Order: sequence, then structure tokens, then C-alpha cells
Amino acid sequence: MKKKLYILLPLLLFVSFSCNEFLDEMPDNRTELDSKDKITKLLVSAYAERLHILTTEMMSDNIDDIGSALGGSIGRFQDQMFHWEDDIETSDNNESTKSVWESHYLAIANANQALQAIAELGNPADLNPQRGEALISRAYHHFILVNVFCKHYSALTGASDMGIPYMDASETTVDPKYERGTVAGVYEKIEQDIEEALPLIDDNIYTVPKYHFNRKAAFAFAARFYLYYRKYNKVIAYANEVLGANPTTVLRDMAYFGTLPTAAQELNNVAEDYVKPTHNANLLLMTALSYAGRIYSIYVAGKRYCYSDIIAETEGCRSSGPWGEFTTSLYYLSGASLGFSGNPVRFTLFPKIPLLLEYTDPVAGTGYYRTVYPAFQTDETLLCRAEAYIMLQQYEQGVADLNLWATTHVKTGRKVMTPASIDTYYGNMEYYQFAKPTPKKKLNPETPFVSSLQENLIHCLLHIRRIETSFEGLRWFDVKRYGIVIYRRAIDANLQITQVGKALAIDDPRRAIQLPADVITAGLTPNPR
Repeated sequence: MKKKLYILLPLLLFVSFSCNEFLDEMPDNRTELDSKDKITKLLVSAYAERLHILTTEMMSDNIDDIGSALGGSIGRFQDQMFHWEDDIETSDNNESTKSVWESHYLAIANANQALQAIAELGNPADLNPQRGEALISRAYHHFILVNVFCKHYSALTGASDMGIPYMDASETTVDPKYERGTVAGVYEKIEQDIEEALPLIDDNIYTVPKYHFNRKAAFAFAARFYLYYRKYNKVIAYANEVLGANPTTVLRDMAYFGTLPTAAQELNNVAEDYVKPTHNANLLLMTALSYAGRIYSIYVAGKRYCYSDIIAETEGCRSSGPWGEFTTSLYYLSGASLGFSGNPVRFTLFPKIPLLLEYTDPVAGTGYYRTVYPAFQTDETLLCRAEAYIMLQQYEQGVADLNLWATTHVKTGRKVMTPASIDTYYGNMEYYQFAKPTPKKKLNPETPFVSSLQENLIHCLLHIRRIETSFEGLRWFDVKRYGIVIYRRAIDANLQITQVGKALAIDDPRRAIQLPADVITAGLTPNPR
């Protein structure tokens, strides 16, 4: 954009001085929810207005430090996330952990208010779709909170690992006391809400279904949830509901995206196209106040901590795999390699998170940064199913899904993968070292792999997931699920790689992001440090 824009960061939706004050907040004390129309309108507010994706992406291994001379960071928040420090920077920060916590609990409060209103009307059948949406939204926002602020679910320790408060009703007392509960307890309640919601959801109540938990989006969420919960048969069953008998008809049309302009100034337009609700692959689109679109656009902001070309070429969207060797023409939409004049260090942008501007004063050019985030997509659901097949030792079915992904993503020279070819490919690959990176990182799953074949198939699956979900914040959860060690790296002007600080070990307590400071002050037990 040639016009210089001066954008004012938005104020927080509200300020919570304590956990109790926040969780007690009613969505709307002025409106009596006594009709279907009012309840339906309230559910528009049952979706978070702050996203976790920038936080979790910055904490993952998708980020290198390429130096402050290359654009700097967006402030202490980005520095802290890269170094896995507790997020104490909250001023004017859309992505602070405080903002994520508050926004998600506000969405939950709105969902609970809708459920209460429906119950007071006698749970009529004609409000079943609204009840289903409220339940699935409540489940989803708790799912994000528990995976951001807690350890990953463990069948061995989940019953003792600290969870987050599960708000399954509107508060009616003046000074309620909240307990964190356990991760296992939170997962059990999420499962209850999902299973109750799924039969109720009806797409016909929505004008634009892709901005609500429509039926396919709800089943995609269920598939991801059960993947994390390690109930693999349910992953397959619910993914089937999303993908249908012929998944190629609903997967992203990468050949179309391969025809779009690749010039830097066009990347935001491509990103806006990526999140259009008309694309079959987009299942649930969430809009929010966020810096993510600015960081993942052509602008200078935040480029110190980035998806470097070294990551892209050795581990990410321009790396080779058993599906084919990378060349500049091999993959559709393989990311744009960009840099700054006179500096050889380059970074990659994958145009999928657009920068949108909400003007408060168009004449002055002031307003808010926003973005649209594809929270669920068919391609990721396909990979959930592939992983479930592999973990159930149904290797042919799992590899068939990986080949489906490659069919849409590889332009020329695609190789048909087999369990044997994947096993050989990753079996002959060296494990990752911070200065000699490869896509193969040592995995430490809770349940050991039954064979080297199963392990190598998961290496392939995670390699593809990393490419598919770049910039979406999901890699952090894969790192937690598989106990992957992360090294922080700095790349200098001579393209030399050095390690920064200590690696994040598989048992490092910082994998559970610390609760916001005011929530701890209000009485919730902090995560250990």
C-alpha cells in the first residue's frame, strides 16, 4: 500500500482487575433474552475477539531471530514469546496472554448466557441449533485455553496436571471461587459438550455459515479434539463427516492459488483470497483484533522473529519430502522469499493471514488492525485422519491420505508415497541439529511407537502438518504433543547459525504458558516455574 497509515492500537474490550470480576461479567445486562432472534444475535459474540495464534506461533520452532536490523519486533511481547518468558507485556497488546484469557472467557460467558436463556424458555426444539452452537463454542474456547495455559493432555498425569476453570453455567453469586481443576477434567467436559452439540447444529440458521460453528466446522473441531485426546477411532469417524466420500472435492484448490500473483505487494490480496468463505476448504473463519496480519504481510513490523528461509528450505514449505524434491516450480503457493536491501538474510511469508484495517476515522487513516483466521480447514482435518490411521497401525489408509494432500499441493514431479518409501526416506535421514536442520526431530510421545515404520510415518505426517499449518499457531501444539525439543537460533549477516540460550526441553514447565498476572493475584494457582 502506497498510502502511509497511522493505526491506533485498540483498547482492551474491558479491563478485569480480578479473575472473579472477569468471570462474573454478564454478556449484556440490558437485553432480556426472551426470543429466538435475540439468542441467535447473542451467539455472534460467542467467539473470541483475540487470537492465540501469534503467541503459539512465536513460541514454536517455526521462528528464527534474524537480527534487529531487519525490522525489529513489535515490542517486548514478541521478544518474550520467542524466549519463552512469561508474558508480562500487556499494554496495547492484542495478543497478550491476558487478552487471550479474557477474550476466550468472554466468549464462553456469552455462550453460557445463551444456554441459560434457552433453558429458561424450556429448551424448545426450534432452538436446538442455537443450543448446539453455544455448546460447541463453549467447548472450543475451553479447548484453546487448556492447550495454551496447561500441559498437553496425558493419560498418565492428566488427572493431576492443573487445568483451567471450566465455566459450564452463568454465575449468579456475588463472589464465586474458582478452581483450576485438572487437564483430564477439562477434557471430559469438552467431550460432553461436543457430543451434546453435534446432533443439534443446523447450518440453515446462518446467513454466512463459515463465520459460525456450522456442521462441518463442528465435526472438524471434534476430529482435532479427539486427536489430542488420543481417541483415534473417533478422529476418523468425525473427519469422515467433513471429508465425505471424495475428499478432493473439498480440499483447497492449490492449483488456483498457484495462478495468483507472487509479487510482494500482492501478497495481502492473496491472503484475503485465502480466507474467502466461498472456498470449500475453509470451514470456520474467525475475525479478531490482531497484529498477525501485519507481521505476516509485506510490512517491516515484527520481522526480526520470523519464518526464515532456512526454516522454509530445510524443514518447511520449500523442503523436499518423499512426495518429491523441491524446485521453484514444484509446489503450489510455497511461500514468498523476501528480504531487505543489502542484507543476505531472507524470510518467507505464506499468504494466508491477511491484514485488514477497521477504520475509526477514514480521513485521518486511524483505526484498528484486524485479521481473519481460518480456524478449521479440510486439509488439516485430512491430516488429523491420516495421523489417527497411523497411530492405529492402519498404515495404508494413513499414507493414502498423505497422498491426497500431495495431490493438491504438488504441481510437478509428484511421487506416489508408500509406507515402505516413507520408511526408507526418513529412516535414512539424520536427526535435526540446530546448525544442521532437517525435518526429522526426535520424538518423545507418551506411548512409545510400536515400530520404526510407525515412527517414520509420523515424521512424514508432522513434516506435512508443519507445512500445512505454518503461521496458524498449531505447530506449538504438535511440539507439545510429541515432546519435541526446540532450539532458539540466531542467523547473522553471513548466514551463520548460532544457538541462543538453552533449548526448551520436553519437561520444561514453560510449555504451559503462565496465567495472566491479575488472574494469579485473584487467587488462581500459577503454573510452576
